Amino acid sequence: MKGEKAGSSLNCPKCGSPVKTYRNPFLTVDIIIMVPGRGIVLIERKNPPFGWALPGGFVDYGESLESAALREAKEETGLEVEALKQFRAYSRPDRDPRHHTVSVVFAGIGRGEPKAADDARNIGLFPLDDIPDRLAFDHGEIISDYRASSLSQSR
Repeated sequence: MKGEKAGSSLNCPKCGSPVKTYRNPFLTVDIIIMVPGRGIVLIERKNPPFGWALPGGFVDYGESLESAALREAKEETGLEVEALKQFRAYSRPDRDPRHHTVSVVFAGIGRGEPKAADDARNIGLFPLDDIPDRLAFDHGEIISDYRASSLSQSR
């Protein structure tokens, strides 16, 4: 089957039999945080790939998608997020130049003043009709899809 490339062998901890491993895409979350009356939160990345990006990151083992989105929002912006809704998934193999990632995108309402984490160069609030040109990953596509969706109209 396409994409099933055998990786290293592991042994089953119970019976000791070899277990095949496969190279799979990394699961990530991104979150569109709307601060009412001010816009969406974007982070200017300090590390490659550079540019402005939605808050987000990798889903930890044993963590739900929703928990990962809320954790990443808190870690990267300092904001608590309410009214979290799953928006869409993005899976194009070239969406992240570092790895093949699949991102499940959420949208929510942020309360308070966003603060950049130490791995960010800057943080900003942008109205949906005034998004910076230099966006990382496929975040321009995500924001464009969100702007055209009924979900953005309800926020």
